[in-house]
Amino acid sequence: MQRPERERAESAARQEAAQLTALGVQAVALTWVDNAGITRVKAVPTARLAHAARWGVGMSPVFDVYLTDDSSVTSPYTGGPDGDLRLFPDLGRLTVLAGQRGWAWAPADRFEQDGRPYAGCQRRFARRMAARAAERGLRLRMGFETEWVVARRDGPGGPPGAGPAYGMARLVELADYLRDVLDALTAQRVEVLQLHPEYKPGQFEVSVAPADPVGAADLAVLVRETVRAVSLAHGLDALFGPVVAPDTVGNGAHLHLSLLRGERNLCRGGDGPCGMTAECAAFLAGVLRELPALLALGAPSPASHLRLRPSRWAGAYACWGPENREAALRFVPGPPDAEDQANAEVKCFDGAANPYLVTGAVLAAGLAGIGAVAELPPPVAGDPAHGEGHERLPESPTAALDRFTRSDVLREALGTPLFEAVAAVRRGEIERYEGATPEELADATRGRY
Repeated sequence: MQRPERERAESAARQEAAQLTALGVQAVALTWVDNAGITRVKAVPTARLAHAARWGVGMSPVFDVYLTDDSSVTSPYTGGPDGDLRLFPDLGRLTVLAGQRGWAWAPADRFEQDGRPYAGCQRRFARRMAARAAERGLRLRMGFETEWVVARRDGPGGPPGAGPAYGMARLVELADYLRDVLDALTAQRVEVLQLHPEYKPGQFEVSVAPADPVGAADLAVLVRETVRAVSLAHGLDALFGPVVAPDTVGNGAHLHLSLLRGERNLCRGGDGPCGMTAECAAFLAGVLRELPALLALGAPSPASHLRLRPSRWAGAYACWGPENREAALRFVPGPPDAEDQANAEVKCFDGAANPYLVTGAVLAAGLAGIGAVAELPPPVAGDPAHGEGHERLPESPTAALDRFTRSDVLREALGTPLFEAVAAVRRGEIERYEGATPEELADATRGRY
């Protein structure tokens, strides 16, 4: 970050700090998400926000090679005790937290000490891919679904919200809790589209309005931490891990996306498959082609593969289909008179993912598809597990890592330092959990994200 930009940020932060102080906000949490999918934080008193905006906040780059259990590995470009970075808050995303009294939040971009952009910054990667799309006259609307399971903090008794899947009984039991989740998100100016019980006992899902790729990832972080804070206030733990218990439906973090040129939604109004435009079809073909490699980013934990089972609505097959919830890529045409609602959903991703890596990498894959004029294969109807010739997504973290390391598209898009750091973390977690039983793996990861 250059000096004039830092000086402008300092001036803006002084004004923001004055307003925050008037609202009783005493501290600001500055977050980034590491390559293991953990949201890390440095906090500053509100009175120091202007200083942080001008000079940044120090943080070691070693966290880019931390694993889920806080052990660390190393890569050719990242690791070890040396070096430091500067975290700069994005004041445009500054939010007073409704679930944490006296606190505000802002996502951070990371820079080298001399002001150069840090090559391993995942948030800047997502922004870079959005800029690449803009060069083609394209933009993306993206949004994550957030799924979680609640558990009582005191332990005894059955799980709260143990009524039927999608059942009103479950909502009634936890109505006060869910109302407070909605209240907190609304107070933070997060537009909620849906909130409902999910399949597993104690499982819920919230979906929010779409945003640009960086904004969608920011919202994924904000929504999760808001749910976590409200849950704790109700004596509950919110568990976002891919699986809470093995051999059952897990937590997804499905990504919805629409491709636009200007204000036109390219997912509708064309002569391509399901009425999409040829450009949209090529974009989705690029995503589908890279999905086996993208799995190392969107379903990155060894626990992710406990969730990615056929016939569990997890999207375990590398295929697409209109309104097919068993396909990894579901196309949603939307109502005939609502062109803006047409979108695609990537179903195989989960809550262990870094959302900035996901939005940026999906964008890179789609743009590569457009560049190659890729074509979608025929759509799949019904459960692909009961058909023939449908490719399974990688069935192990090792297989997913192999596809990732062989992806020229993702290597070029991420850049070598970030690509190698991601690969090192994937290898580290494979080794860390090698030999673990499904129960041990679920126990080790369900509450870490």
